[in-house]
Amino acid sequence: MNTAGGLTPIVGALIAGCGLVFMLQVGENALLLKHLALWPPLPATWPADGRDYSSWPGFAPWQLLTYAFLHGGLLHLLFNLFGLWMFGPPVERALGSRRFAGFYLSCVIGAGLAQVLVAQWSSHLAPTVGASGGVLGLLPAFALLYPHARIRLLFPPVSLKAPVFVVVFGIAELLFGVTGTLPGIAHFAHLGGMLSGGILLAYWLLLSPRRRRP
Repeated sequence: MNTAGGLTPIVGALIAGCGLVFMLQVGENALLLKHLALWPPLPATWPADGRDYSSWPGFAPWQLLTYAFLHGGLLHLLFNLFGLWMFGPPVERALGSRRFAGFYLSCVIGAGLAQVLVAQWSSHLAPTVGASGGVLGLLPAFALLYPHARIRLLFPPVSLKAPVFVVVFGIAELLFGVTGTLPGIAHFAHLGGMLSGGILLAYWLLLSPRRRRP
């Protein structure tokens, strides 16, 4: 794939914001997690499951945005920033910075809503953090905007066209989420971000020719 052209304004701001918040986490990790991580509402099984939820911080609307700036560790942060740097600039250049900002935040919110919904029937309640939902929302957007671009994988060492990569990645995330493989990863948040990004950009692409008609 081609990332030529350098860092774009919104992608640069997002990378800087995530880095700044991560530095704040070092000293105020518990406080930031309590107020800014995405805490799902009490599950549908409550109170029949007999668990003690007295210390559960609970869901708040702003968490659907703030969770994307928190990360569970340095490696988590670096992976997400790498994906943002790789796919963000070409999508931002195609959409324009203002529309890209709305697009990215829509993917973050879509990912968060998917995670909250799935958590209602999950026995493994935990707060969600990370920019993965927004970053993965860029994948279908990139595939729709640059369908002939190729994405090189490190393992296995193959090169796939962007649309093929998105389909394979989405199927893998769905399987991981349904089977419980790779626990500790918000697979359904990833799927929610990808679905939000794909639907929103497809809608914009379909709408654009109509706007150009006299």
